[in-house]
Amino acid sequence: MPHLAAVLTISDLGAQGQREDTAGPAATQVLADAGFDVLERALVPDDQVKIVEHLEDWVARDFALIVTSGGTGLTERDRTPEATRVVVEYEIPGIAEAMRAAFVDRLPTAMLSRGIAGVRKHTLIVNLPGSEKAVRENLEVILPALHHACDQIRGETGEVAETHASIQKSDDNEPEV
Repeated sequence: MPHLAAVLTISDLGAQGQREDTAGPAATQVLADAGFDVLERALVPDDQVKIVEHLEDWVARDFALIVTSGGTGLTERDRTPEATRVVVEYEIPGIAEAMRAAFVDRLPTAMLSRGIAGVRKHTLIVNLPGSEKAVRENLEVILPALHHACDQIRGETGEVAETHASIQKSDDNEPEV
């Protein structure tokens, strides 16, 4: 059964109808192609209260994965990480670290992304940058771990054990995740 997902785009200009949201549809497509069932997509301005409201609503509705796009930069209005920290119970730093590390050699400004990832109840929340290209590229980095992370968070022990067994079989010399 596919994991249920939601995509939240954070953009003042998008919310005002002054910029087309291409990042949200891109995230939706990439996640659907990877086997997630994306049931919700929304667009809100860079407003911490509105971001928190959407995240909490979707957590209450038991989505396995929520990805956000936008609001992770350095401007005064970029508050997606702060909103996410209000919602999550604990962070998973390796997800954000992997995204930044994947691009910093060719794009030094990747180190300026403040996105985080964390868990609330049984929901994984991941902050992505705001451009369509960055959404696609960053999701490609973390997709190999997302289903497994959702399985663990949701206590789906059969799937977790199966993944661990396949990792053991594939190469005993590689580190276990």
